[in-house]
Amino acid sequence: MKFFIDTANLKQIKEAQDLGVLDGVTTNPSLMAKEGITGHDNIMKHYKAICAIVDGDVSAEVIATTYEEMIEEGAVLATLDPKIVVKIPMTKDGVQAIKYFSLDGIKTNCTLVFSAGQALLAAKAGATYVSPFVGRLDDISTDGLTLIEDIRLIYDNYGYDTQILAASVRHPMHIINCAKLGADVMTGPLSAILALMKHPLTDSGLAQFLADHAGAKGR
Repeated sequence: MKFFIDTANLKQIKEAQDLGVLDGVTTNPSLMAKEGITGHDNIMKHYKAICAIVDGDVSAEVIATTYEEMIEEGAVLATLDPKIVVKIPMTKDGVQAIKYFSLDGIKTNCTLVFSAGQALLAAKAGATYVSPFVGRLDDISTDGLTLIEDIRLIYDNYGYDTQILAASVRHPMHIINCAKLGADVMTGPLSAILALMKHPLTDSGLAQFLADHAGAKGR
């Protein structure tokens, strides 16, 4: 399973990269705004800064909503760095844009996916990644993990190459359950990734080892 971090915070991206488990980054306009990154030129510079830190794919989302504008904006994003994946919403125009970019050899991430039917369309259009939003479905009392399971079954039935990128991951159990269901990628906050390392028996075991070592040295 690939680990992506869902942020535009350079410090957090570098921390995840230095940890040695980071495979890529996903961003969106909301995450950019959260970091105070506004204006076209500043956003473009920030994408380049992210690409300079990580080794893997970096999803950069289009703001455009029409097919023609998505093509224009996505083409500009794709020229920033070979790591850039053009992130496109699941709409009629978005599906058409994904097909266009697929034929042009440009990687895409179909975002805001909330149903298996949407994921099927994204795969048929040639999306590199499809992003089902696990946490947002949980927020409305719908099991987001069931969607991951359904998409995995459909993609395996027909041999689609589109990677399932479990998005809106909120906590470590989301990560574990998505891994069990066969999601290719997960994207979430740094806190969820770091939480995978935590276990009280690890802490108590290490404390005991250190205490025993100190006692042995004192004898």
